Amino acid sequence: MKSGIKNKALLDYNSLTEEMIFENNGKKLAIGKGELELVDTVFIKDRKFFTLNNKFFELIYHSKCDLYAEQKCSMILPGQPAAYGGTSQTSSITSYSSINSGGRFYELELPEDYEIKPYTFYWLKKNGELNKFINMKQLMKLYDYKKDLFKAYVKKHDVKYDNQESIVQFIKYLETN
Repeated sequence: MKSGIKNKALLDYNSLTEEMIFENNGKKLAIGKGELELVDTVFIKDRKFFTLNNKFFELIYHSKCDLYAEQKCSMILPGQPAAYGGTSQTSSITSYSSINSGGRFYELELPEDYEIKPYTFYWLKKNGELNKFINMKQLMKLYDYKKDLFKAYVKKHDVKYDNQESIVQFIKYLETN
């Protein structure tokens, strides 16, 4: 906590609701907005989470700059019946960033026919400035002064945005060269 007090609890991060979940008397609850302001750091095994913009971000690299991962996911509803016995998702795709029902919706099981698609937004904190990038092109803009180095490394190492370790190694390289 920001006060220096340490609290121990069973924790998990819910990327659908973007909340830290804890267990209390057998029920799974989210850390509320009021309590969120009191939290400094959350440790889950060897992972470290901080609050930024009232959300939990995982610190995945720390040196001259900090690289954070904002874990998210979309929930895609099953398709509706369509002609010739098929299904169509064009009229039924819905993405949820949060679901709320008295703070106890975590007890619900996701039906088998729903699809979860995880994705990550990255945040780079450099010189006190926090910048979000959601693709390689946006990351290149943050390192426009190293454009040739950037392009050569991406070509040689086949850096993939959706591979977190690949992004971490790339940032390490850019920061040390």
